[in-house]
Amino acid sequence: MARESAQRIETPSAMDIYADLATPGAPHKLLARMAGTWSMKGSCRMEPGGDLIEHTGISEQRMILDGRFLQQDFKGEMMGISFTGIGFTGYDNHKGKYVSTWLDSFGTGIYNFEGTGSADGRTITQTCSYDDPVRGPLTWRNVTRIVDDNTLEFRMYTTGSSGKEDEMAVFVYTRTA
Repeated sequence: MARESAQRIETPSAMDIYADLATPGAPHKLLARMAGTWSMKGSCRMEPGGDLIEHTGISEQRMILDGRFLQQDFKGEMMGISFTGIGFTGYDNHKGKYVSTWLDSFGTGIYNFEGTGSADGRTITQTCSYDDPVRGPLTWRNVTRIVDDNTLEFRMYTTGSSGKEDEMAVFVYTRTA
């Protein structure tokens, strides 16, 4: 019996695996760099090639759940209409991907994104499949880039049935606190 025990190879327990996957790492530190209060100025289009619509707002971003997720609370205005949104971004250690959700006052859907970070640790690129009520099925691609400690740039692209990608929005966030 003792001989069998000595020959058994020790493997991590399920709890060890879960604990390791639950530990924030370098990708979570990247998200923490985006915590703070930000003013946002940008423009977006409602359809490819459409007129640019100015968009402004304030974004409060904070790390939650012991540094595992970045929560964004956004308030702004577009076309004279109040706009609010809530987003959560994390890095799923098991998937090896950034994961996000977005909800806002311009719809009733919850958008789920997944993607990767750049080698330089300054850019997160994520995609989401979305069934647009006007254009039909789309792939939505978001690129968030840390320009510097006080500037973030967010770009949104869509690709519809034509296969052509269109830039739909550019937002620049400036840290205020």
